[in-house]
Amino acid sequence: SKANEISAILRNFIFLHLMKFTAEQIAEILEGEVVGNPAEEVSKLSKIEAGEKGSLTFLSNPKYNSYLYNTNASIAIVNRTFVPEKAVSATLIKVENAYESFSKLLTFYNTVKNNKTGRETPHYISESAMVGTNEYIGAFSYIGNDVKIGDHVKIYPNVYIGDNTVIGANCTLFPGVKIYSDTQIGNDCKIHSGAIIGADGFGFAPDEHGVYQAVPQIGNVVIEDQVDSGAGTTIDRATLGATIIGKGVKIDNQVQIGTNITIGKNTVIASQTGIAGSSKIGAHCMIGGQVGISGHLSIGDHVKVLAKAGITRNIKAHSIVTGIPAFNEKAYNKSYVYFKNLPQLAEKITTIEKDLKAQKTKKNG
Repeated sequence: SKANEISAILRNFIFLHLMKFTAEQIAEILEGEVVGNPAEEVSKLSKIEAGEKGSLTFLSNPKYNSYLYNTNASIAIVNRTFVPEKAVSATLIKVENAYESFSKLLTFYNTVKNNKTGRETPHYISESAMVGTNEYIGAFSYIGNDVKIGDHVKIYPNVYIGDNTVIGANCTLFPGVKIYSDTQIGNDCKIHSGAIIGADGFGFAPDEHGVYQAVPQIGNVVIEDQVDSGAGTTIDRATLGATIIGKGVKIDNQVQIGTNITIGKNTVIASQTGIAGSSKIGAHCMIGGQVGISGHLSIGDHVKVLAKAGITRNIKAHSIVTGIPAFNEKAYNKSYVYFKNLPQLAEKITTIEKDLKAQKTKKNG
């Protein structure tokens, strides 16, 4: 298959380095058209502005066109619609979408680079745990009682997986990930270094003396298929029931997701966002960096929350909001015209008040 051909090429790029591949071979895999020397050879990948002889690069954004005329890269992947304005030394491979084609190569490059298998020592796997085939288990990893792990899962060193956890196929847990007990993780998920999944939520109640006592958190976390969780991210277990991360959700580094939260499918959340407990976020939302979302709120589908916004009320579907507290982006931008001019406006008001006072004094005098 095409995928296997690309995988083989990238495997050679990484592990052999001495083997070279021609523009014609790569064009065949990407279903592209060669413009230039079909026998031009490459053995590595490069950025277009730093291209070296013998490297393969790509161009998709027109603002980088100028680099193509000066790059030393031997082969460049470009959009089929691209027409050079002057001479290009690199051999071109024209495809329908240069970015997607090069991304495909990078994906396979990364897959092959991380294609570890086997079990390093020391590690601990409970006798009651079940681990699928073609696994990688790094040194100093711990897999608890009654854990179930699917095929092709990669568990890097110093990963902890608590009792009764279920992990689907083709998942990767990078070094230092901690998965608390009873967590459920679907297929094709990536959890990056330092992430903690299933710790207790921030649940405390004051007693009659005003001393805060912990409320037991006996729920779990459910992560559906194709979820990426960034480095240092924390997803708390539910008090009762489950904290649910929907299919295809992408979570950036250092995001805090509180107890009993539900996040709809294909929502993306940028770094340093914090979401308080029991809030529900819809599908296909985009949440910027350093956003704060209060607890027990509902955010509809296809909502965009701009960076640093503070969400203190429910948000309807398809809204775009910003500000603290957040409100409609267009209304915010109109208001901002006045916000930034407040010192001048205050000065004008002070002047008007003085004039009125002077007129009143003159009239009464």
